[in-house]
Formats: sequence, C-alpha cells, structure tokens
Amino acid sequence: MKTVELAHHPAGVFNSGSSTDSDLVSALAGRQAQRDSAVAHRTRRVVLASLGVMQQQKAGRRRSRSIALASALVLLLLLGPALWRVAEDLIGGERFIDITTQFSLLFCVLCLALVAAVLIAGRARRNS
Repeated sequence: MKTVELAHHPAGVFNSGSSTDSDLVSALAGRQAQRDSAVAHRTRRVVLASLGVMQQQKAGRRRSRSIALASALVLLLLLGPALWRVAEDLIGGERFIDITTQFSLLFCVLCLALVAAVLIAGRARRNS
C-alpha cells in the first residue's frame, strides 16, 4: 500500500521519483489547498447557476399555472350567466325556436369556439 510506504519514509524525504506519489504526499500535506479551493469555488458557481435556472423554471411554471387558472375563472364568470339563462329557459318550458334562447345558445357556442381557438393558437405558438 502507498500509505505504508509513505509511513516508512522520514518526513520530508521521498525518493520514489513517481509523480503520483509526490502528488499524493503534497495532497496529504495540504500543499494543494489552492487548487482544491479553486475546484470548490468552480463547483459552487456551477451549482448556484443551476439553482438559479431551476428557480426560473419553477417561477415560469407557477406563472403559467396562475394564468391558466385566472383565464378559467374569467371564462366561467363570462359564460356562467349565459349558460344559466339557457338552462333556465329550457327547463322553464321555452322552446329552441324562441329568439332569446337561440341568441343565448349562439353566444355560448361562439364563446366556446373562441376559447378553443385561443387554446390551439397558444399550443401552436409553444410548439414552434
């Protein structure tokens, strides 16, 4: 073993001539502290940079989720009264040929088509 060979040599005297043995001795003696410090600082910078990227990705996902939730709530608030009116007209005995029921149904269908178009456009923009 290398440690046994190093233990038998007097302190400061090492005559093996091998660069790996001298590197081992200098590492054990603490002479490579500057190089180890540089590696540690470089590693720390890389880890902090990747942490920053991960935090930005998390914030982007959170922002996307918030926008989706807000748009769903706005859609519900806009379509809710129209859907309620259509349901109330149909349950109350109105017929499809009544003009108010037709306009309410048309409004609901157009709003849903608009939402579908926005979703398709958003997905197409994200994929390209």
